[in-house]
Amino acid sequence: MSEHIKKRNPWRKRLLLSLLVLAVIAGGVYWIVATDTYADTKDRKAAYTVNALDFMKEFRLNKKAAKEKYNGKIVTVNGIVSAVEPADTTLNIKFVDTANGDYIIFAFQQQHLAEAKMLNAGDSFSIKAAFSDFLHSELLDVNSIFLQRSTLNK
Repeated sequence: MSEHIKKRNPWRKRLLLSLLVLAVIAGGVYWIVATDTYADTKDRKAAYTVNALDFMKEFRLNKKAAKEKYNGKIVTVNGIVSAVEPADTTLNIKFVDTANGDYIIFAFQQQHLAEAKMLNAGDSFSIKAAFSDFLHSELLDVNSIFLQRSTLNK
């Protein structure tokens, strides 16, 4: 009977050790993702420079291709501010295409809020930001383009 107990113990130890190693790896991955920071957008070079209306038109013509083209890229967008909307700890600048209701929202980085607050509806802008996401509402037939880590491009 003692031989049977000795054979089971090594498997339990191996299983517990394996679970411990997996927990440490999972914790490390979580820590890396949770503490990930981005370089200031102001210091990054834009992959594309576009007019706001043309940018929105690309998504209206071919949503999939446009999303793939801009995914994860820094984009400089030029246009005229439609609205300035405070949101929690950030500020959103909004550009709306009045012809079809499509819009772009620029979420500003914390360190660039002061310069963003200087913008008003009707002001011309050049904003550099990271493309974040694109959504299409089938019900309203409206496209929403979201850019994050925005900064004024001077």
